[in-house]
Amino acid sequence: MSRSNDELKGYRGLSRSKLTEWGIRVWSDVQVLNDAGSMFEGVVLPRSETLDDLHIVIKMRNGYNIGIHVDRVRSIKEVGYKEAVYKIPEKDFPRSPELPNVTLLGTGGTIASRLDYRTGAVIPAFTPGELYGAVPELADICNLQTKKLFGVFSENMASREYIILAKTIGDEIATGVDGIVIGHGTDTMGHTAAILNFMVQNSPVPIVVVGSQRSSDRPSSDAALNLIHAVRAAAFGNIAEVQICMFGPTSDRYGLLHRGTRCRKMHSSYRSAFRTIGDIPLCIVNRDSFTYLTEDYLPRDSQRQVVTDPLYDDRATILYYYPGMSPDLVDALVEKGYRGIVIAGTGLGHVNKPLYPALERAIKLGVHVVMTVQTLWGYAQMYVYDTGRDLLDIGVVPLDNMLPETALMKLCWVLGHTDEHDEVLRLMRHPVNHEITEREPHNGYLILQGGLPETEEFTKSHWK
Repeated sequence: MSRSNDELKGYRGLSRSKLTEWGIRVWSDVQVLNDAGSMFEGVVLPRSETLDDLHIVIKMRNGYNIGIHVDRVRSIKEVGYKEAVYKIPEKDFPRSPELPNVTLLGTGGTIASRLDYRTGAVIPAFTPGELYGAVPELADICNLQTKKLFGVFSENMASREYIILAKTIGDEIATGVDGIVIGHGTDTMGHTAAILNFMVQNSPVPIVVVGSQRSSDRPSSDAALNLIHAVRAAAFGNIAEVQICMFGPTSDRYGLLHRGTRCRKMHSSYRSAFRTIGDIPLCIVNRDSFTYLTEDYLPRDSQRQVVTDPLYDDRATILYYYPGMSPDLVDALVEKGYRGIVIAGTGLGHVNKPLYPALERAIKLGVHVVMTVQTLWGYAQMYVYDTGRDLLDIGVVPLDNMLPETALMKLCWVLGHTDEHDEVLRLMRHPVNHEITEREPHNGYLILQGGLPETEEFTKSHWK
C-alpha cells in the first residue's frame, strides 16, 4: 500500500519504508508488538524531521510519547484512525459584575505552548484565549481580559520585552484592574520577575508571573493548576508586588508565591523547581485559601499610584568566577564596552589574585564592579579575609545577599538612569524591594540530603 507525503509526515528513510510496508499512516491508532514481547498501544505521531529515520513515535494511552526502533517491531496493527488537531479552541471570557477584573499578559513559554510534531519541540503557540479554553475554571475566579504581547520562549526575553512589559503593566493598572498575571517561560522567569520589581514600583495590585515546567499535552502538566493559583492570587491575594507563582511540592497540594527579587529556578524539570533564596516564600496558595507566611510585604491598596520606570541598559554581565580564571576575560569585557560587571564569587566573595590588576584597570576606567556569592545563600562579607579586603581596596563593592541574577537585572536598570560611578554604586546598595535583606531566616535554608539521620527523621514523620 502506498502512502502520500501527508500521510507520513516527517518520516523518511527506513522508518518511512517500513510504515509503507505495514500500511500504517500517521494518526493511525495501532497495537505494536516488539521483539521482547511487549505490547504498545497508541497513536502514530508525525516524526521530527531533525532526528533519525530509524524510529516511529507513538503517543500511548497514558499521554506519554515513546520511540520504537523499526528493527524491533515484530508486528503492528491499525485498529483505528482519526487525524488529531493539536489546537485548543479559543473562547470568549464570560463576565460577572460580582467578580474582580484580572488581565492576563501572554509572553510565551511552556504555559502557553504546544508540541510541534514537525520538529519534536515545544513551541509557543497558545493565545491567552486558548489558555482559557483549556482552563475553564478561570471563569469562576474573575473576569479575565487577555493580551498576547509576545510569543517567545523565555530565553529570548530581553531589554525590548522587559520595557514593553513594564509599560503595559502600568497601562493596565491605570485602567483599574484588580490584578495582573503574566504567562512566562520558566527558564528566565526569575530574571523577568526581578527586573519588573525595579521597573514597576508601588503597585496597588498583585502582579503574578506564572509558567509551567511541563507542557499542556503531558498528563503531568502543571500549567492549569499554576494558572488557577496565579489568577486567584491576582484577583483576591493581598500582596501587591511582583511575585512568582509555581508549585510548592512536586505534588499538586498547593502553590507558592515567591518575591520576585528573591526567587530562583533550582531544578531543570521538577514541577517544584522554584525556591525562595535568602528568605522564605510570601504565601501558600491553593484553590480556596491563602496562608501568608510573612507580614513583610506591600499590601493591596487601590488608592496607591503605581510608578513605572522602564529603563534598561544591557551593557552589563555576570562573571561567574572559577579557579584559574584569566584576567583577559575582564579586559575583553572592558574593551567591548561593558559598563558593569556582576561577579559571582566564591565563598564570602572572592576571586584569584591574578584578576586583581584587571579589575583595578576596569574600575579606574569607570566600570562598575560588584560582588555577589555563588553559594546563593549567605552574604558577600569581603572584610573577613585579606583576599576580600584587597578587592574592597581595589573598589569592588559587595552586594550582601543579593542574588547574582537579581544583581544583573538591577545593574542594567540602574545603568539606564546613570553611568556616574558613585551614584551607580549607591543605587545598587540601596534596596528597592528586599533584593538585600538585613538577615536570612533561620528556618529558610534547608536541603533534604537523603540518608542523613536528621533529614530522614523529618521526612518520615512529616512528608506525606
